[in-house]
Amino acid sequence: MKYISILGSTGSIGRQTLDVVSKNEDIKVVALSADRSVELMKKQIEEFEPELVCMYDEESAKELRNLVDTSKTEILSGMEGLIEVAVHPTADMVVASVVGMIGIRPVIEAIKAGKDIAFANKETLVTAGHIIMPLIRKHQVLLLPVDSEHSAVFQCLNGERHSTVDKILLTASGGPFRTLSKEELYHVTPEDALKHPNWDMGNKITIDSSTMVNKGLEVIEARWLFDVSYERIEVLVQPQSIIHSMVQFEDGGVMAQLGTPDMRLPISYALFFPERRNFGGDRLDFGALSDIRFEKPDREKFPALDMAYSAGRTGGSMPTVFNAANEVAVGLFLERKIGYMDIVRLIDKSMESHEVIKAPSLTEILEVEAEIRAKIMEEYK
Repeated sequence: MKYISILGSTGSIGRQTLDVVSKNEDIKVVALSADRSVELMKKQIEEFEPELVCMYDEESAKELRNLVDTSKTEILSGMEGLIEVAVHPTADMVVASVVGMIGIRPVIEAIKAGKDIAFANKETLVTAGHIIMPLIRKHQVLLLPVDSEHSAVFQCLNGERHSTVDKILLTASGGPFRTLSKEELYHVTPEDALKHPNWDMGNKITIDSSTMVNKGLEVIEARWLFDVSYERIEVLVQPQSIIHSMVQFEDGGVMAQLGTPDMRLPISYALFFPERRNFGGDRLDFGALSDIRFEKPDREKFPALDMAYSAGRTGGSMPTVFNAANEVAVGLFLERKIGYMDIVRLIDKSMESHEVIKAPSLTEILEVEAEIRAKIMEEYK
């Protein structure tokens, strides 16, 4: 029996993780966390009977305590509650699927507690990769990627010698605005940006996919996960989302991982690695697949990709600036306080004015995040 905790169980990855769990009798959920989704968490408690739940929002925790049997499920709140979920003594693995930098401290504490990590919180590696990866090695735990692209690379590398890798090829769908002109992007609404052509994801990651910020974050994540230079990470647009990523080796051979756009595949692969399980997903019909297309990303129309490369190469606290400015800008866009093209403008402005800290501590990372957030919010209060 495998025991898991899930950070972010009411989000897209969390819900799909629980769907995979529901189809397997040899895996048990012992702890869950969410922010404010009280009714959905109540249903998850009733179905999966976790010992511990954290609602990050204190008022939501109070509401939940009135709806469930607290003699069977303890309800906590806040950051300390998230950490308790992450270090639950029974858990063998933590599924890190919270959105944003809120996941850094719980992930660090989970690693220190000897938990394997099924990793879907890219912001943690983007901003604190220099802290996370040494901890992974020190505590000898597994960091198993759940993002479809990084899972694809991980699968392609399984059994291969890392020294023979020539290039990592991260694929991107191109999002909903791949064929729009730059001028048309100025008129994009939140409703437009939330209509992803292939994937069913949460609001923030869907917006990030449309601006290609998400791909930029994944480039930085790949640098840490696979210990390769930015010069050896290439982004390609693959509009059908059939090829999830590829690895080119020094002999010129290329290995690719293909499948339908279903996040339950990489989730299942991480949960049961090195075993593969049938989770009931659709299969590719190659007879009906007329072609698989590739395009180079339009870097003029989607400048966030180059900004991410720049942030990653600069290193230190700059990736935190890139990520934090984007988090705040996406929130403002969804609230209709800024336009779509202002997201990238605010990222660029924040990066230009930042004085880099070369090897920031966790405290400094969180301080930079708070500083960027405060500056942008002050402008749009």
